[in-house]
Amino acid sequence: MKVVKFGGSSMADAGQYRKIRDILLSDSSRRVVVVSAAGKRNKNDHKITDLLYLCHAHSQYGVDCSGIFEMIVSRYCGIRDELGIKLDLETEFAELKQRIDNKSVTADELASRGEYFSAKLMAAYLGFQFIDAVDWIKFNFDGTVDQESTYEALQSQVLGLGVVIPGFYGLMPDGHIRTFSRGGSDITGALAAAALDADVYENWTDVSGILMADPRIVENPQPIPEVTYDELRELSYSGAQVLHEDAIFPVREKNIPLNIRNTNAPEDPGTMIRERFDGEHDPHRFITGITGKKDFTIISLSKRGMSNQVGVLHKVLTVLVRHGISVDYVPNGIDNVSVVVPTEMIASSMYTILGEIQTEVEPDTLDVHDQIAVVAAVGRKMAYRPGISGKIFAALGEAGINIRMINQGPDELNIIFGVDNRDFAEAIRVLYHSFVSK
Repeated sequence: MKVVKFGGSSMADAGQYRKIRDILLSDSSRRVVVVSAAGKRNKNDHKITDLLYLCHAHSQYGVDCSGIFEMIVSRYCGIRDELGIKLDLETEFAELKQRIDNKSVTADELASRGEYFSAKLMAAYLGFQFIDAVDWIKFNFDGTVDQESTYEALQSQVLGLGVVIPGFYGLMPDGHIRTFSRGGSDITGALAAAALDADVYENWTDVSGILMADPRIVENPQPIPEVTYDELRELSYSGAQVLHEDAIFPVREKNIPLNIRNTNAPEDPGTMIRERFDGEHDPHRFITGITGKKDFTIISLSKRGMSNQVGVLHKVLTVLVRHGISVDYVPNGIDNVSVVVPTEMIASSMYTILGEIQTEVEPDTLDVHDQIAVVAAVGRKMAYRPGISGKIFAALGEAGINIRMINQGPDELNIIFGVDNRDFAEAIRVLYHSFVSK
């Protein structure tokens, strides 16, 4: 049995609904369907979730949102009418509008209605059972998911028939609806897959899997056919827009493969994500993906005899913790250490932090380098290929790109280096064209 999730772009209009039906009919094991709210039909369009949040903001300030709300009603009723679905949406929309006007609906509940109406429509279109997310996704008071009761609730309701479930939300112990963060329908799909011990969790979107590099930087980057959960975590942390982070854990715990597919190109195999792969899909490809982020600051300090002194790094980190600054990387040498932090986090308190480090550590030198971008080459096979670091640095050197920082994790899944912000895009292009097989 497969659990399949369709994102906002896959739910945008009636034509997309038809594609989904064809995808489901092509494989009878696709019996549990999780859907998002309707997304953009084109670049000038609006996401339904954005419109719902806008309605709530208007109501809180006593501003009429009838025009915005009518756009939402028109979208869903238009899909219904084009597909010939027999479903009364007007009554529920009228009741919802009244609650908006009365300010008796929370922002979370209102935002969740996009997924709710998408699921109602899709269930009626397919002839599947509708299961509301509030009937099985149970939150604890601290906002975490009560996995045990959540899994039991869904297992008791899925009886082998086709079902459609709205993503993005669940129920708090006090009876209020709570939403996940943006992209939360991915989490709903993962929870459903884990609850039902699915053979595969298919996440259908508008791209044919995860790409090796950002297509805004590299023209037509190759897709990644296979990636481990560890590699996915590294790619996501280093800047790749992949999946909602919390959507990985439920399926990983159950060792359920996750397949990212393209609704608009269902023949493409997409990207398969597993805990590990026994065989090698492409023995010549030892870098899985290249990604990165801009706007970091490096604080570097040196002190003679640092290696023989206890607690120097601890003192530096304690200062940063005191100011609520998270550290991304800690490259170090014998008598020097650096911390790499997001510039936006440290900018307002930079001079205070430097003063405290100076007082508590008394370094010989203390330097700051901003406008730094971090680039990561990720790949589980790099550990078994000698000379990878040398090839990376040689390629960057030939392109005239200065490396400001180098860091590598102990698991050898990645090689991370810092460059100036202005060299960020070129560094990614150089690495991609140096390592990806043509």
